[in-house]
Amino acid sequence: MANSNSNSHYSKLSQHFQKISHFEHLSALGDWDQATMMPSGGSEARGAAMAELAGHIHELKTADFIEETLNLAADEVLNKEQAANLREMQYQYFQANIVPASLVQSKTQLAYQCEHAWRVQRKNNDWQGFKPNLEALITLVREEAAIRAQAQNITPYDALLSKFEPDMTTRRLEKVFGSLKSWLPQMITQVQANQRNDLKVEIPSFSAKKQEALGRDVMSFLGFDFTQGRLDTSSHPFCGGVPGDIRLTTRFDETDFTQGLMGVIHETGHARYEQGLPKQWRGQPVGGHRSMAIHESQSLFCEMQLGRGAGFLSQLEPLISQHLGAELDSQALTALYTRVESGFIRVDADEVTYPCHILLRFEAEKGLVDGSLAVADLPDFWAENMQNLLGVDTRGNYQNGCMQDIHWAVGELGYFPSYTLGAMYAAQFRYAIEKSLGSVDALVAQGKIQVIFDWLEQNIWSKGCLLSTDALVKQATGEPLNPEYFKRHLEQRYLK
Repeated sequence: MANSNSNSHYSKLSQHFQKISHFEHLSALGDWDQATMMPSGGSEARGAAMAELAGHIHELKTADFIEETLNLAADEVLNKEQAANLREMQYQYFQANIVPASLVQSKTQLAYQCEHAWRVQRKNNDWQGFKPNLEALITLVREEAAIRAQAQNITPYDALLSKFEPDMTTRRLEKVFGSLKSWLPQMITQVQANQRNDLKVEIPSFSAKKQEALGRDVMSFLGFDFTQGRLDTSSHPFCGGVPGDIRLTTRFDETDFTQGLMGVIHETGHARYEQGLPKQWRGQPVGGHRSMAIHESQSLFCEMQLGRGAGFLSQLEPLISQHLGAELDSQALTALYTRVESGFIRVDADEVTYPCHILLRFEAEKGLVDGSLAVADLPDFWAENMQNLLGVDTRGNYQNGCMQDIHWAVGELGYFPSYTLGAMYAAQFRYAIEKSLGSVDALVAQGKIQVIFDWLEQNIWSKGCLLSTDALVKQATGEPLNPEYFKRHLEQRYLK
């Protein structure tokens, strides 16, 4: 991994970034613990400790020696992988150095306080209590965005996008999402009309304990390594930790086991990607995930391309019978998992209506960042757009409206587009797999799911950050992002 000369400038940087990764490991565990185990009274102390840790990590990432050492290392003889690692070090240093440590620490502490309050306020539908917290956090987000934008000579929202999706721009997203908006609402109407007389399946209630046992077996079927990770519950499902220590969560609804199960499948897709990243580069920038859209492509590949297909559902039948004692055949499961309904909650949405939730958030984030949308006006903006996109009325329903996501409560704007970009990449990967291996659905039905994961490991997971997103996708599929594959996937599944 390192330059053969242990005293080289590259090796010095490699050791330093390894140290950073160790602190980031502990920070990830602090985040996971807050969401799963931490007593409610620990919020203030935890927020202060995590802010201190974030400040320390920021100091390590902006250490005085790094800039000169990066320049010196660029003149050394490096192999292709080391050169890519140096490139990622330069990118991380640049991104970290833009924002002053005082702002990083202030935003981290305020985000912890806002998130902790949000957990109670959302439950109580308390918009008036949440609003001042969000206003204070958005003020810091705008400050961060302005600083990042000036340093990179780009727009403030592009600067936030680049934190999650390097090289992605608002203009490119507007083109991709504009095309999506031109055909998706009509497709939703058509699919819902077609499904009007479809099989209606009644779902019995099952305890969270039984659902968790089912979820663990499904994770094993998907190849999750429990020696390097675990499953817990939280109010908002997520996959955290680090590649060798993955912390995955879901939430269970005893009246609808499908939500918790698909949450498990989705987060396991994230976890498989993390566990499949190149082991020889763990702790180095080039060994991390390529972008959040690529990360989401792996979770959505598992949940949508695999998890809602007839082949996968046929494999679920015996596991559901074993753990839940329910006789739900693949026809009933298909009816459950391909039902298209307009609803309030993004994370519970089907794959056809889901992008509408992202289109709304994309427009809201742009407005919140450039100041054209005030936090106080967010509920009205939300209600109007939900009505226009999905015909859903959210007036007065803040907990299932603009308060439903954790992202804004922790000050992370610019992330949401990654979800729909990820769905598009997932569809593109599926069609690439089928060109060489045949029908993905048929392979899973035949119990050959491992060959699909082998393709993903070879073409996506093992690449880490060696390539740019466009180069990674082009190398794997023969072309950069092509949203037409997503449209083709939805048409094949829902309009056949």
